[in-house]
Amino acid sequence: MDVKKSKATVALMMMFMMLFLVNFPGCFSAASQQPNNKKSTHLKPHNGFHSSFLFPVTGNVYPLGYYSISLSIGNPPKVFEFDIDTGSDLTWVQCDAPCTGCTKPIDHLYKPQKHILVSCEHPSCGVVHFPESPHCEKPDDQCDFEIDYVDHGSVLGVVVADVFSLRFMNGSLIHLPLTFGCAYDLKNPGPYDPPAAGVLGLSNGKASILSQLRSFDLTRNVLGHCLSGKGGGFLFLGDDLVPSGMSWMPVLANSKHYLSSPAEVFFDGKPTGIKDLKVVFDSGSSYTYFGFQVYEGVLTLVRKGLTKKPLDTVQDKALPICWKGTKPFKSVHDVKNYFSTLTLKFKDTQNIQLELQPEAYLIVTEDGNACFGILNGTEAGLGDLNVIGDISLIGKMVVYDNEKQRIGWISADCNRLPNSLDSNYKEDIQQPYAANFGILEENHPKTQGSSESNFRVRNREL
Repeated sequence: MDVKKSKATVALMMMFMMLFLVNFPGCFSAASQQPNNKKSTHLKPHNGFHSSFLFPVTGNVYPLGYYSISLSIGNPPKVFEFDIDTGSDLTWVQCDAPCTGCTKPIDHLYKPQKHILVSCEHPSCGVVHFPESPHCEKPDDQCDFEIDYVDHGSVLGVVVADVFSLRFMNGSLIHLPLTFGCAYDLKNPGPYDPPAAGVLGLSNGKASILSQLRSFDLTRNVLGHCLSGKGGGFLFLGDDLVPSGMSWMPVLANSKHYLSSPAEVFFDGKPTGIKDLKVVFDSGSSYTYFGFQVYEGVLTLVRKGLTKKPLDTVQDKALPICWKGTKPFKSVHDVKNYFSTLTLKFKDTQNIQLELQPEAYLIVTEDGNACFGILNGTEAGLGDLNVIGDISLIGKMVVYDNEKQRIGWISADCNRLPNSLDSNYKEDIQQPYAANFGILEENHPKTQGSSESNFRVRNREL
């Protein structure tokens, strides 16, 4: 359908819901669905919640640039791949409306229908635009959105509600309507054409898929990921897989992002003088970013630590700062002993710290060079914001507990799905696959004083 002129009315939305309930009776109850024929563990629900959802993850930091999962949307369902991004809340998918700047073939795009459009006066539209209000000429106008990313990319589209098919860890299958973005105009998606069809927003905003599942009382507002350095890993929604013995740290309340307590930076176990560092945990960023002064200070320490080491600086197209050895490196393990551990010790916590061993800030490129995976955030448009990206989260189970407003992590083997799960989930997931969208620009403007919103309504309609 052509993206030009049409209206989404409340009546149409109500008709969609009626048709949905007719086609999917009992869709909001996982117990009403027939489990698959494979063996099931049937995990016990928590306080009326059905269970958790588990997704195999594909991708890597280098060379592909992100981690992703697959989700089924529509009736009949069609599978789309999504970059997992804890730095943004609205989930969106490239759609044929038609599309400008999309990177997927037309037969791999989501095809929207008029009856699934969300109207401007619908509460879901207000959630997408929060803390601002939608600006529409008429209440029954369609709900438009625009997202600006700090890497200068942007996405324009319309908000829709369509059926997602999701399987609980106990084997039960549900179908329910969730709100997301139908993106028909993509600009500057990054240095790589993203093989994923869209972005799965997992921040603490109410527009996120997890927040919507929580509103249906289907699961806890908790998510976690375990990213493997070999490629792949897993993502879960709900708290069934949260391990004991985790290090927990409070995150800033009333924020869409996972912003930490102030931290002090240590290098090789020694204080650096860098204090009161606040960081955002963002799975949508491939690399870690520090503001200019912090970045320069850390890089200086790294370089001093390499004195008299058999490494020379070298130009590499992968990243700005790289070194070569007497012969090409095959993996980070070949070079890690030349580098020291970087540690963030968080204040106002019980000795909580995040250790970044060399594997958590180095990559080895296709040319056999070792490159510094901590980048200048100010140069990238992040201002003084500090971001902990995928490279520094590898080999850890990271849990975002939105109900208790905290984040935790623990070292883990991320190469396989948890052994306690159903046999149909037990598979080797060391599969590389993977571009990078990262943190939204709204809350982290490139220049001080900027108040431009991510979501700007455009007069373009389906």
